[in-house]
Amino acid sequence: MAKKSAASNKSFGAILAVVGVVGVAAITFVTSRPAKTIVLDPATLPRVAASGILKGNPDAPVQVIEFADFECPGCGHFAAITGPDVMSRLVATGEIAFRFYDLPLDMHLNAVPAHNAAHCANEQGKFWEMAELIFAGQFEWNTQATRNPKKVFEGYATRVGLDKAQWNDCYDSERMLPQILANREEATRLRVTSTPTFIIGGTMVSGAIPYDEFRQYVLAAKARQDSSAAPAGR
Repeated sequence: MAKKSAASNKSFGAILAVVGVVGVAAITFVTSRPAKTIVLDPATLPRVAASGILKGNPDAPVQVIEFADFECPGCGHFAAITGPDVMSRLVATGEIAFRFYDLPLDMHLNAVPAHNAAHCANEQGKFWEMAELIFAGQFEWNTQATRNPKKVFEGYATRVGLDKAQWNDCYDSERMLPQILANREEATRLRVTSTPTFIIGGTMVSGAIPYDEFRQYVLAAKARQDSSAAPAGR
């Protein structure tokens, strides 16, 4: 009788163990499964014209375009190291107009959500403030860090003073994806394949170049303009 009882207890204990393992597995699956993936699908998104986000005087003598991926480490490096000097010493002084164009790369799974978050901040006039936080916080939300980057972006939205309800509605509706896709397709049209890539007064430059080199390209563009504007000699 005692042997039967012991066997029964062992069987019951084994059942509990199996139930426990299954329960833990189920909880792990629920908590670790990825959030909804945001992708750019040309087959389903409406077509719009490419249009960058402008910083500075649109009539500045030198026009600059950056094609960037928010999850690209090189783009983050440029934004942190060179970007502040470009903005304060070239954009703020009226020497250049700077436009940001989206180029989220397929290898970066959280890039499109990041661009979506920034464009939804732009809807409230806070693109550049949001972009600064997104670049600086890459380690918090990139593909290696999380499967649900929106939680991190929500924190940034609060920090830059956005209307959270409006930002969430924009983010979840994905109404900014056609613009992001159009900007990425503009990169394809211009044969831009890496990030960051700059077009400085018509000259294409790849890589997170330092400020002094960036400024040399600006000066060369101005010199070309001055030369073409000068009257022909007799």
